[in-house]
Amino acid sequence: MKTFVKIMLLFLLPSMLWSQKIDHQILYRNIDAERYFRFNYENDFFAAADENYTQGYNLELVTPALERNPLNYLFFKPQNTVYKYGIAVEHIGFTPNNFVSSEIQIGDRPFAAAIMLKSFSTATNADKATRLSQSISLGLIGPGAFGKEMQVGIHKLTGNKIPRGWNNQIKNDVVVNYRIGYEKQLVEYRNIIVLRGNASLQLGTLFTNVSAGVNTSMGILKSPFAKNKSKGNFQLYLYGQPLVSAIGYDATLQGGLFNNKSVYTIAAGELERFTAQFNYGIILKTRTLYFEYARTALTREFQTGNSAKWGGFKVGFTF
Repeated sequence: MKTFVKIMLLFLLPSMLWSQKIDHQILYRNIDAERYFRFNYENDFFAAADENYTQGYNLELVTPALERNPLNYLFFKPQNTVYKYGIAVEHIGFTPNNFVSSEIQIGDRPFAAAIMLKSFSTATNADKATRLSQSISLGLIGPGAFGKEMQVGIHKLTGNKIPRGWNNQIKNDVVVNYRIGYEKQLVEYRNIIVLRGNASLQLGTLFTNVSAGVNTSMGILKSPFAKNKSKGNFQLYLYGQPLVSAIGYDATLQGGLFNNKSVYTIAAGELERFTAQFNYGIILKTRTLYFEYARTALTREFQTGNSAKWGGFKVGFTF
């Protein structure tokens, strides 16, 4: 690694052109404002690794003006809820363990990258202490997502080994994905500790799966269901979120649904149909700013694969 400034410049410049591992809609990441912008970044170098899910970033914008986005008419609209609407640009990339070799890594995961434009909404019911989140992602998986160019550029800038296996990546195919998530507050004690249950469903050409879990936050908290919006602007807390998932389809392993010309993929029978994941981190919020450091551990996603781990940071501001 070289200087932090160089790394940030390389991340931010391409992300102005584009940017579903990144979960920015979960309640413990709530920003209590009608308008905000947030930059979400994840990379396995935070966990001293360089394989599997290697990098992802997401730029999200929330503002009432996006209520008129035509895609919002496709979402369920529960009554007695407060809505927020947003758009995001997201990019994710995956590599095998031996990313230096130009040969296909049989038994390991294929190289893959995807780029998506996402439309999303959240519907919060303060009386029932629930939130429904939904998103529709449209994009591309394959060389058109510029995964090779981005990873090679980062490794050159930071003086690391150059990836040479991207010619074997998953071929171009369309991404159309819908996600819906539901959360319910179960326990809350004096704005110090909170426990929530959560479940989500993804359907589409990139990911199809079902997940369920719980998340716990502990520290200086303010409930997203609070009626008094002017009190308790400062928040500092730790969180933990165990999840289990049932996997139906994963195009980053199996290739796209419509293009079967990828030179190497993982067969459906080799997928691990159930995975376990643990997310944890620390979040600092003020009235106008949001900061987070996060880590994740995930069990293996296919029979000959390895468990994965990564980390990341998130920076946001209200306006």
